[in-house]
Amino acid sequence: MNGSTVKSSQMLTYDRRRFFQAAAATLALPAAAQTPSAKKMRLGIILGISPDPDAAIRRVRELGFPTCQVSVRNIDDATAASLRKALDQYGVEATSAVAGGPGPEVYDFYQGPLTIGLVPRQYREARIANVKQVSDFAKKAGIPAVQRHCGFIPENPNDPLYTETVEAIRTVAAYCKSNGQNFRCETGQETPITLVRAIRDVGLDNVGVNFDVANVILYGKANPVDAVDLLAPYIQGVHAKDGLYPTDPKKLGAEVPIGQGKVDFPVLIEKLKKIGYTNPLTIEREIRGEKQTADILASKAYLEKLIG
Repeated sequence: MNGSTVKSSQMLTYDRRRFFQAAAATLALPAAAQTPSAKKMRLGIILGISPDPDAAIRRVRELGFPTCQVSVRNIDDATAASLRKALDQYGVEATSAVAGGPGPEVYDFYQGPLTIGLVPRQYREARIANVKQVSDFAKKAGIPAVQRHCGFIPENPNDPLYTETVEAIRTVAAYCKSNGQNFRCETGQETPITLVRAIRDVGLDNVGVNFDVANVILYGKANPVDAVDLLAPYIQGVHAKDGLYPTDPKKLGAEVPIGQGKVDFPVLIEKLKKIGYTNPLTIEREIRGEKQTADILASKAYLEKLIG
């Protein structure tokens, strides 16, 4: 053999040795570490659990969903225990507890800034107390996150209401953190960059976003596909919902069935996949009755194809 042949033979032996060493190391890894992209998004629905948690969670299972978000009104120990029992019995995962109220919350452009979330001074202390109560309820029921609308967070960070709202979010988030939970701000009333600014100013590592992809359209605040670029580090939950941009300056845009609005779900879901989002897509259809169920099931079939 000449020198170059010997060198090639040595390199081949070395490369083969490295290959087998790498293969052995890979086999030693846990399955999740070997296939980090194997986990994919699941679907869920959001629903109220009052007055009968068992019936509510049974409906989730009957509709074929593995996850849900629960809107919490009754916060007593008996309801928490009943909810936990139902989740275990039907094999459903509750991914977050949704807080709302007390007091009026009017979803429009005129009364909304005065009534929604933690921004209005008139209701703030009572709502901070409510979030803490929902956090305690969620801990008893084994739910890992609490979420709510924070309100029309001012765009101007020099506005006193902005500073006060940031402090209110910090207060509830710190309480959730003490209960081992994340606190999620639901998108809608504020622009994505305003929400990111507020989260960073809060400065706690358990604050994230429940990304309602229709709300940013209904309030005329953003295109949800573009909003992913800003919100990506903070997206912990997603509301799968569709809607139209507002045309009446006093009223929000209209919510419509998924696939009939301005949310580009094929592009959105691909973008969520690219940022590594694997938490649930929680379907929200804000109507009642048989039409709600029909729309939820149609959305389920549509989204399952996109998730793959």
